[in-house]
Amino acid sequence: MTHAATTSTTSTTTGAGGVALTRRPATLTVLRWELTKVAAQARARYLLLGCLIVPPLIVAVFTGQQPPSDTIYGRHIHASGFADALLILAFAHQWLFPLLAALVAGDIFAGEDGHGTWKTILTRSAGRGQLYAAKALTAVLFNLVALLALAASTIVSGVLIVGRQPLPGLSGQLIPAGTALPLVAAAWATAIAPMLGFTALALLLSVLTRNPTAGVTAPVVLGFAMQLLSTLGGLDLARRLLLTTGFEAWHGLFTAQRFTGPIVQAAAVAAGWTAVCLLIGYLALRRRDITGG
Repeated sequence: MTHAATTSTTSTTTGAGGVALTRRPATLTVLRWELTKVAAQARARYLLLGCLIVPPLIVAVFTGQQPPSDTIYGRHIHASGFADALLILAFAHQWLFPLLAALVAGDIFAGEDGHGTWKTILTRSAGRGQLYAAKALTAVLFNLVALLALAASTIVSGVLIVGRQPLPGLSGQLIPAGTALPLVAAAWATAIAPMLGFTALALLLSVLTRNPTAGVTAPVVLGFAMQLLSTLGGLDLARRLLLTTGFEAWHGLFTAQRFTGPIVQAAAVAAGWTAVCLLIGYLALRRRDITGG
């Protein structure tokens, strides 16, 4: 954000004794700044474009390949387009969702360090609380839009390319297309809570590391570490507290007797991660010395 852009959105009034007072912009104005900055980033635009055009390419490739029968719903990708959407969902949680969450959130604070703009923004424009809220909300909104675009493109691609055939359930039952569609959409929706948790984690690392590369890559590495930890035996309690466990909570929607306990638990865990990371990030930003830029 340039100095000209910053000062042009503030207003000056004259206080007692003729002293000029600068009125800070409203928080919604700061939010508009941040949304505009993200929308102007080529990386953000390409990411959203990729969320729309990559799924149909993957589904098209699946139609000419042997089914990956060793993965969940892999054996059914030629039988129902809904299975393709669930297979891509299962693969996405391994690395794509943490990366998707971190690409904007991991850079949104650290980028100010890279450009040396903290002093200008915080002393002449928005307050720290305003800026933190606006940047955090911008990252959340962008990630929700990206997840929605990816989910919609994946589901539509599976239906159009493979078809709306009944979906085999995890208990061996057949789920009619009219029931399968909302269930698949709900399965993708269960990724929202852990995605927000990874978004908050990326925001925290962006504040603490002050390095855009670390802010983007560290959440992905931590996601891999969580998945590895979840495979170890004897750590059931620890596994429940991992963000990545929530990406698998949708399995209960496709059994003969559906259960949603893991989804509720995953949402609670993600809410805890989100609250703690956001609080620590805010406290770190509030106490930061920005006199050097």
